[in-house]
Amino acid sequence: MTVIKVRDLEKTFGSERALKGVSFEMKKGEIFGLLGPSGSGKTTTIKILTGEFEPSSGTVIVNGFNHEQFGKNEYVSKLGILSDKSSLYERLTVKDNLELFRKLYGAPKGSVERVLKDVGLADQINKTVSKLSKGMKQRILLCKAVIHKPDILFLDEPTSALDPTTAEKIHEMLEGLRDEGTTVLLTTHNMDEATRLCDHVAFLYQGVIQDHGGPSELRHKYKRNVVHVTYNDGSQKTIDKSADNEALLKSVLLDEAAVDVRTDFPTLGEVFKKVTGKELY
Repeated sequence: MTVIKVRDLEKTFGSERALKGVSFEMKKGEIFGLLGPSGSGKTTTIKILTGEFEPSSGTVIVNGFNHEQFGKNEYVSKLGILSDKSSLYERLTVKDNLELFRKLYGAPKGSVERVLKDVGLADQINKTVSKLSKGMKQRILLCKAVIHKPDILFLDEPTSALDPTTAEKIHEMLEGLRDEGTTVLLTTHNMDEATRLCDHVAFLYQGVIQDHGGPSELRHKYKRNVVHVTYNDGSQKTIDKSADNEALLKSVLLDEAAVDVRTDFPTLGEVFKKVTGKELY
């Protein structure tokens, strides 16, 4: 079932075209990664999908609503959003912050305790937000976004600048939400995160989707028919996997000086560079 459909989306700011004919679809219960460096149009896309920006042209349908209906409560109440504008009341406790949003969305009692347990912060429920670490605050913001079990969750760089342990907690929560049927659109420039979490990714660069597909599908699509060899002195060699090199490849496998022999299977970051000619950072 398609829950998000974007066709020929354009967004201009004055004379600048931020999005240039962007098209993609998302299925219910999948994690979709919109990947690209800063300034590529990721945040602009999310702000259009959540109703913060109006599209300049194109078709945008989310959960059966077109962009002209994005202000309706029936639409907003089914979304969860974590963006650069998400914030907490620093002087209130964690519980008081989340209770405000639980009541706003009409979520059942016990929802606060449930989401805090999911992110490993149940013991922080009565702590004042101002006393929490940055990583803890990020997890509380995620709790705020999912407390009402939204149909669709929009996450703009959800683990940016977080330590690996905190990022792992968030990854586990997102995987659990997907398993329960929540559709997740996340933006990130962390290719390891995208490889682990995403069912489908799209490379967005200079306002254009350059390619899209499953992470493994894209890595296979752009692999080369070569073998990479690293020797114990640090030197490296790349050998074509052709019939002419069969004897050479066999000798490499028997060479004790060859400490690492692997086929070409690029990371998503390497694929992005092949597609765009640019590093992803």
